[in-house]
Amino acid sequence: MINFDLDEEQKLIRDTVVGFAREEIRPCAREADEKGAIAPALIQKGWDLGLVQNTIPEEYGGYGSQHSAVTGAVVAEELAYGSLSIAMHLLAPRLVTLPLVELGSPELKKALLPRFCGAEFAPASAAVMEPRFDFDLSAPATTLRREGDDYVLSGTKCYVPLGGQSEIFLVLASLANGDGTGRSTAVIVRRDTPGLHVGAREKNMGLKALETAGVTLDACKVPRENLLDGDGVQRLCNLWRVGLAAMAVGVTRAAYDYAREYAKERRAFGQAIAQKQAIAFMLAEMATEVDAMRLLAWEAAWKLDRHEDATREAYLAKRYAADTALHICDNAVQVLGGHGYIRDHLVELFLRDARGFATFEGMATA
Repeated sequence: MINFDLDEEQKLIRDTVVGFAREEIRPCAREADEKGAIAPALIQKGWDLGLVQNTIPEEYGGYGSQHSAVTGAVVAEELAYGSLSIAMHLLAPRLVTLPLVELGSPELKKALLPRFCGAEFAPASAAVMEPRFDFDLSAPATTLRREGDDYVLSGTKCYVPLGGQSEIFLVLASLANGDGTGRSTAVIVRRDTPGLHVGAREKNMGLKALETAGVTLDACKVPRENLLDGDGVQRLCNLWRVGLAAMAVGVTRAAYDYAREYAKERRAFGQAIAQKQAIAFMLAEMATEVDAMRLLAWEAAWKLDRHEDATREAYLAKRYAADTALHICDNAVQVLGGHGYIRDHLVELFLRDARGFATFEGMATA
């Protein structure tokens, strides 16, 4: 039987992240969006929570906690409740550390994981998405081919979080099987690899506080030991989708809460607009959809924690979250009326961020 009851450690993590998101992140969300940058002091405070280090084994300097997709979904949701841009920035290194812990060779773990256990934030990222309309996680156009004892990586990526800062990238590519077919695989690439070029910062509709960039891989030669266990790539894809679905829940819940409080305070014709039937029904529908989004994400995360195939559940959670987040955030703008369209209120920021979930892949993980 599915059980979503959090244990005591998970509750402690959730409460810690809730306090940080509401007291530290949310007050900085608008300024970060306007400036297109996040204060380094805030990033350092987030790093000090140990959200990246906690699942790294103690032998490499981490805290040695067992990875849980449900816990990751809780953390992703609560951080995104404060700000999607800041949440993605803080959790970007997990796009490298979690795959390394689960799929990396002992040599690769020893070489890379200790750098994420230091006192200061260590940027890293995943280069997953590609600038083409038919992009598919299971069949990326970026190629990885054998050449002697090494592999050669070629392709173009976009929407790479912290692309301009990261020293280590996880790259999703198609590995040729030698029979004309290929399979999706993941490989670790260092920034100083010849042929790797990071483009200018992308100008996005949302996520304006998060630096994203394109990455070009021009016949980058990588050693064989940098390839991750190919049998675990589908699990990585599922974790990415659950992470994004959870973040969509956070953004959507933030928009709903903002609209609800506004409707309770805004008065028209002698009563709060929340008492108007049209507004009350809209808010009730929004609350229902937020819970439905979370349950889908948690179901997929629960199956992943049991090491079951959660491909269907992860895909449905991500797809439903992408559609519903946009709808609910648009409703939040409507509840505020004309005030929803001006930048004095955060709902327009939530709407711009929510629009991206239909496009995002591989930018967060549970």
